[in-house]
Amino acid sequence: MTATILICLVALIHAYIVMLEMLWWDTPRGRKAFGTTAEFSAQSKTLAANQGLYNGFLIAGLVWGLWLGEAGFAIKTFFLACVIVAGLYGAATASRKILYIQAAPAALALLALLIRI
Repeated sequence: MTATILICLVALIHAYIVMLEMLWWDTPRGRKAFGTTAEFSAQSKTLAANQGLYNGFLIAGLVWGLWLGEAGFAIKTFFLACVIVAGLYGAATASRKILYIQAAPAALALLALLIRI
């Protein structure tokens, strides 16, 4: 049960990230979230939307694994690992806060899934 709740939380976090990257990138809200300027956000809007789409696929995989229940164990494991790797890379290359926003919740969810809580 704990793993399911944490996986849902990770999916919701990514749903918010998708909204920020695909819809709100070039708005004050998006610029504040990512620390960008109006000029940069206008120039990179298409790239951000593409990045948001990839985050959407992470959501799809997590929801698919949840929908399958116990049979989705491998799928949930795989997609949580993808989120962790993406979070670690983002923390190393873009912003350390990605480690706490993206990678840490996914790592907790994966740990809960692996120990079956």
